[in-house]
Amino acid sequence: MSAGFPYFCPTESPEVESLRRSWGWFLAWGILLILCGLAALSHPVLTTILATQIFGVLLLIAGVAELVIAFTARSWGGLLTTLLCGFLYLFAGVLFLDRPELAATGYTLFLTMLFFAAGVVRIAAALTHRFPGWFWMVLNGVINIALALLIWRDLPEAALWVIGLFVGIDLLFAGWTWVILSLGLRQLTSSLPMSNG
Repeated sequence: MSAGFPYFCPTESPEVESLRRSWGWFLAWGILLILCGLAALSHPVLTTILATQIFGVLLLIAGVAELVIAFTARSWGGLLTTLLCGFLYLFAGVLFLDRPELAATGYTLFLTMLFFAAGVVRIAAALTHRFPGWFWMVLNGVINIALALLIWRDLPEAALWVIGLFVGIDLLFAGWTWVILSLGLRQLTSSLPMSNG
């Protein structure tokens, strides 16, 4: 490994010193994210319900904020748009809180369409331009489409576990990234006195 680690942060950078001192906090954060990811993966249905309810609360807060802004600035031209957005956020927030399973189904259907469309676009772009590494983009597109079809075949039951599974996987990989970063910073710390002396 000729390049230093972390690869995006050269060792002579002034911010490296503070990053080096904080490697233990990064490690703790990564481990916490990994534990949360494992918990989410072991209980995907509960994670799905919690995620939709948290999103519902955020939508309610956004709706109230939109309405407050609309009523405090009544003379501007965007009043009607702001009011409509505020009521739409409130309606969606209430729906997410009152019917989390239904909200999860809608969100999962949206994710399915997004995965399918992204897969088609990636395959088309890779086959059209044949840039370096185009095969990996084709493979990524195929995986996107396969994932979309798997979820589609299992709807609406898939809505109960898909979001929780994705949240768990994301937390797991995010935590692992922080762990690798922290260990790299620790390695940089231990090797630095040798390189200086």
